Amino acid sequence: MPGEHADRAGAGSTSAPRRPSGVPGRARSAAGWLLTAGVVGLLLWFGWPSTLGGCTTLTIVSGHSMEPTYRTGDLVVSRCGVPEPGDVVVYTPPGVDGRIIHRVVGGDADAGWSIQGDNNGFTDPWRPHQEDVLGIARLHLPGVGRVASLLLDPWAWASLLVVAAGVLLWPGRPEAQADADAAPVPDAAPVPDAAPVPGAAPERAP
Repeated sequence: MPGEHADRAGAGSTSAPRRPSGVPGRARSAAGWLLTAGVVGLLLWFGWPSTLGGCTTLTIVSGHSMEPTYRTGDLVVSRCGVPEPGDVVVYTPPGVDGRIIHRVVGGDADAGWSIQGDNNGFTDPWRPHQEDVLGIARLHLPGVGRVASLLLDPWAWASLLVVAAGVLLWPGRPEAQADADAAPVPDAAPVPDAAPVPGAAPERAP
């Protein structure tokens, strides 16, 4: 019958969808791991504070001795290294509990550096040696120090590492389960209409 042939042809044309491959999912997962590891590595290399054995020192300027170069509330990022005259350094004065950010105006690592604030008419009373220098100023962020005091807390960095480790070590979903969830449910095949029986007389209402 024409109608029956059409219905069967339509039902036969429905094909089961192919199960999606798990390769793209694994590639995205690997890329996410690499990106996270790269960000964490960059933070460790650049931002690991000297208070925890790193090479970076974050200093919030307080006072007027370095004006107009730095002002109160500015954040200065310094990195370890051997300074030269003209460099701004962060150092701990011998026998003093604290740190100073001033400019090197003379001296050397062996005899001690001569240090002076840009806004001062006199040199510092201390001549720090290389082991007293925490870092050379590399980055100046005006006003950021007012809201960045949290970055100077070693516990904040330790918490950041714990969170990063949790992201890296958190178990992902099993691939089989992920593929099963991603596979679409095929539509049910249409049911053909019942074909009339040849020669059968239609029923009459009483």
